Amino acid sequence: MNILTRRFTTALACASLLGLASAPQAVLAADPSVKIRVQSVIPTSADEITMLKDFASDVSALTDGTVTFEVLPAGAIVAVADTLDAVDKGLIEGGFAWTHYWSGKHPAATLFGSPSAGAGVGLDNFAWLSWFQYGGGQKLYDQLWKEMNMNVKGIMLQPVGPEALGWFKKPIKSMADFRKLRFRTPPGIPGQLYKDIGVASVAMGGGDILPALQKGVIDAAEWCCPKPDMTFGFHKALKHYYLQGLHQNVVNADLYINGDVWKKMTDRQRKAIEVAGNAALMKSLSYRILENGKALHELTTKHGVQLHDTPADYFKEYSAAAMKTFEKNSAENAFFKTVWESQKAFAEQAIPFWAGAQKANAGITGAYADVLAAQQKKAKK
Repeated sequence: MNILTRRFTTALACASLLGLASAPQAVLAADPSVKIRVQSVIPTSADEITMLKDFASDVSALTDGTVTFEVLPAGAIVAVADTLDAVDKGLIEGGFAWTHYWSGKHPAATLFGSPSAGAGVGLDNFAWLSWFQYGGGQKLYDQLWKEMNMNVKGIMLQPVGPEALGWFKKPIKSMADFRKLRFRTPPGIPGQLYKDIGVASVAMGGGDILPALQKGVIDAAEWCCPKPDMTFGFHKALKHYYLQGLHQNVVNADLYINGDVWKKMTDRQRKAIEVAGNAALMKSLSYRILENGKALHELTTKHGVQLHDTPADYFKEYSAAAMKTFEKNSAENAFFKTVWESQKAFAEQAIPFWAGAQKANAGITGAYADVLAAQQKKAKK
C-alpha cells in the first residue's frame, strides 16, 4: 500500500468515525420540541411538586431540552375534579394527582393509587412497587386507562406511604371517639371505607383543609405525612398526631399525559420519560424518609405536637371494611378482579420473605428510635 493509499484509507476511517459520533446529534435535532403543561391537584408549594419538578428536570436533561414541563397549581385551567378529563380531551397536556382520585370512574384505580389496608394481602409501598415493576402491575396500569376510556398515558412517579392516620384536637381512645368527629379523608374508596365504619368522612382538596379546621367545618383531618402536613400548617390548628393509619399505607402519585401528545413524541423522548419516572420512584422514597424525619422532629420539639398510638380497634374495623369492599368490587368488575388477583399472586410469593425481613428492619429502627426518645425525655428534665 503506497503512502497516498494509506492517507486516503486513514481519512476515510476518520470520516466514518466522525459520522458515527455525530449521529446522536442528528437524532437530537430530529426530536420535536414538546411542552407539557401539567395541572396539579395541589398547590405548587407542596413537596410533591418539588419532586415533580425534579422529575421534569431529569426529562429535560435526558432529551437535551426538547421535552419540558410547566407545572400549574390546582384549578389553574380546570377544576381539580376535572383534571383527568381535561387531559383526556387535550385541554391540558398533562395532569398530576393520585390514581385513586379516579376510582369513581373505575374501582380498580384504587388498587394502583391507594390499595387501602395493603390491598388485604400485606402490601406496603415497597412491596407494591415490586409488584408494579416486576409482578405485572405496570402492564395492568397501562390497561387501566383503556378500561376507563381515557386517552391518557400514565407515568407512576411518587410512592409515599405509609401515610399518617391524621390530626385531632384531642386524643381518641377508641373508634367510639373517632366516630364522633367530622374527618377529612381522601376521595374515592379510601374515604368511603371510613363511612363504612361509621366515621363522618369529608373529602376536600389539600388547600381547603386548614381553613375548614379553623372554621370548624371539620374536626380532624388527614393529608399525608409529617413534612407535607407541616407545610400545610395543620399543627397550627391541631396538636394530636397519629402516625399509624391504614387508609393509605400504600399511596402513589402519578402523571397523566394526553395520549395524542404521547404518540407524537419520538421513541427516545418517551423512553427518557419512562427512565426518569423509574428514577423518581426511588427518589421519592429516599426524599420522604429524610424530610419526614426532620419535620416530625420539628413538630414534636418546636410546635408542641404530641404523638399517639392509633387505637387497636381501628385496625380491625378498617381492615374488615377494606376486605369487604375489595371482594364486592372483585365480584362486580372483571378488571378489578384481574388486578386484585395479580396482587394476591404476587403476595403469595413475595410477602412471606418481605414480612420476615421487615421484622429485622423494625427491630433495629425501633430500638434506635427508643434510644433517641429516652435521650430527648432526659434532656427535657
